[in-house]
Amino acid sequence: MRETAPTDPLARVSRPRLYEQLVTQLLGYIESAQLGPGDLLPAERDLAERLGVSRATLVQALVALEVLGVIDVQHGTGAVLVYRPSIATVIKSLREHRNRLPEIVEARSTLEVKLAGLAAVRRTDAEMEAIDSALQVMADEIASGGKGVHGDELFHQAVTAAAHSSVMAQLMTFIAEMVLETRLESLGQPGRPEQSLASHRKIADAIRAQDPEAAAEAMLTHIELVSDVDLLR
Repeated sequence: MRETAPTDPLARVSRPRLYEQLVTQLLGYIESAQLGPGDLLPAERDLAERLGVSRATLVQALVALEVLGVIDVQHGTGAVLVYRPSIATVIKSLREHRNRLPEIVEARSTLEVKLAGLAAVRRTDAEMEAIDSALQVMADEIASGGKGVHGDELFHQAVTAAAHSSVMAQLMTFIAEMVLETRLESLGQPGRPEQSLASHRKIADAIRAQDPEAAAEAMLTHIELVSDVDLLR
């Protein structure tokens, strides 16, 4: 009978990532300040100074809390508390979110690349207008200082509709909530909204030209771009 190596009871404990430490500190502040749903967190600059980190690093922790639904980051207002969870619950959810990100990316690469190619072949003029309209919504959001989340969502919905594949559309609906996690995570990266908009335009141009190979390639490049997030580094 094959013997298994004994587990070392004193095995080295993995060091928490910086964003996990920041999330823990932020939740500790929320608890000590007795903030409740609807209350506003301090401004990013103030929080970053008090925590001794860069604003870019702080934003990563805030995006993680936004993805988990703990806060709602509103342009022009700031981070608003949605609910006050326990620290242990949030860290557990955060690690589960990080672990499933690669699988969400894998699903998107499989589905959306094919959908883009089909859209290039099957789209109508009206559906092309819907794609262009979504691009404009995203551009307007970014121009006003937002992340372009709504326009991003509209764009991918429009491409899916233009593909005329009911089964694949149902699969996209099934993973929509998980895709939203990656969308928030990606568009929270510095400079990412502008980069994402530019890659959307390349996809749209290929669909407009009715070039399925170029559309699929542009979508794959886009998925690779938006999948490069701090949480996986």
